[in-house]
Amino acid sequence: MNDGSLNTIRKYIEFNAKENPHSDFATCSHTNHKISNIQLKINLDKINFYLVNKKKQKKNSIICTLVENSLSSVQLMLGIMYSGMIQVPLNLMAGEEQLSYIVNHSESKIIFTSSSNLKLAKRIINKISSNIEIVEINKDNFVEEIDNDFEIIKENTNYNDNALLMYTSGTTGKPKGVMLSHENILSGGENVKISHELKSKDKALCVLPLYHINGLIVTVIGPLVSQSSLVICEKFSVTNFWKYISKFKCTWFSVVPTIISSLLNKYSYEEINSLDLSSIRFGRSASAALAPETHKNFEQKFKIKMIETMGLTESCAPILSNPLPPKKNKYGSPGIPYGNEVMIADSKFNEISRNTVGQICIKGKNVMKKYYKNPEETKKSFYKDWFLTGDLGFMDEESYVFVKGRVKELIIKGGENISPREIDDILYQHPAVLEAAAFATKCEHYGEKIEAGIVLKKNHKVMENELIKHCENLIGKFKSPNKIHFLSELPKGPSGKIQRFKIQDKIK
Repeated sequence: MNDGSLNTIRKYIEFNAKENPHSDFATCSHTNHKISNIQLKINLDKINFYLVNKKKQKKNSIICTLVENSLSSVQLMLGIMYSGMIQVPLNLMAGEEQLSYIVNHSESKIIFTSSSNLKLAKRIINKISSNIEIVEINKDNFVEEIDNDFEIIKENTNYNDNALLMYTSGTTGKPKGVMLSHENILSGGENVKISHELKSKDKALCVLPLYHINGLIVTVIGPLVSQSSLVICEKFSVTNFWKYISKFKCTWFSVVPTIISSLLNKYSYEEINSLDLSSIRFGRSASAALAPETHKNFEQKFKIKMIETMGLTESCAPILSNPLPPKKNKYGSPGIPYGNEVMIADSKFNEISRNTVGQICIKGKNVMKKYYKNPEETKKSFYKDWFLTGDLGFMDEESYVFVKGRVKELIIKGGENISPREIDDILYQHPAVLEAAAFATKCEHYGEKIEAGIVLKKNHKVMENELIKHCENLIGKFKSPNKIHFLSELPKGPSGKIQRFKIQDKIK
């Protein structure tokens, strides 16, 4: 319902409060506490007054938050943006060195932290020379503890103002600060809305952390722009996941492939049959490639349609999504573009023909303008208006994109380019494999050879030579792993994405 005037976070908050004042916006799965649209506006006006008058923050002030998923974190996040300031969500799973770098690089002078993260906050600022204030808050009732004596401060924000500074958790080097405007964020939420056909009656289960773009944009801003609601969980729990779906009558959820594998591995058919999942319209997978075999197994076991999507921090989450039924859904593809343009380009950034592998490039109102204080990386990441994702893939005749891996992840064996994703998908087809990731190791003869790390499903056994033979039968000997490493778990990043580069560190 964005008519052009709803171009800041505050304008959407005010619109929802006026149009649907008593509808729920957010519910805490742990406390059962609910916040209506009108109460959200009141609370954010209160936070705005508090930030300006008590904490002396101004427009464009950069504010760090170190808070787990909760009603307090949702309102603080929105409140900072509502106030015309810039939120920097700190990753609770990142190390102290990385977090101190982010706080220092962002030049924030204040960190809001929940009580459980207070010690971490103190360790972070001990590594920084500048003076930084720590504000301890209660994760469940931060807003209630602020002085009720406040006035409404007039908005002085426009669509092009910055609202969110989110640092990407790269596998190498220092994290890059992605600076996102109100227009970027709302466009990301709008792309969620149109791709998933969200209506006001929808209710999202949010189990992904709000310090990642997926959780923040998809399951908070998506509901905001679609006038729907969300149920916030502190974190994913395989035991409670379906209980919350059933209890709160959620209509959709957003997860990552590792969560899908956990759910598949945890529940027996008897347990599934005892669940009330009648409210669910679909599930959504993002942040990493979803193996077709895992995808099919989930749908067959839980009788729930899983929609594979693809997004980036730099694009405010979704760039691609499979459509909802009855439209076509293609396994192994994160879908078609929604709300932005996607081009497959060659090494000279020319668009190439369908079904030909090249770099996936994107353009749209959801795409960031720059990396914060990093003009070199910004320049390298754009060609004219096209953002270069670093992902390889092709687009078929129906505009479905198929991702073949990262530019930097390609295995080059004997001069041949091999996508590790292709090998992953084959390993996932074996009934004993829960998680899989192929990677390159040095080889005197071929330059690089292929190995793979796998995690087996509970109560399953398989020999190394059997898995290698399984691959050889399906993709041939040249592309098959020379060695399989059986691990209890694969290394993962904070968003749950398997980090294939780090598997070698686990097997040394």
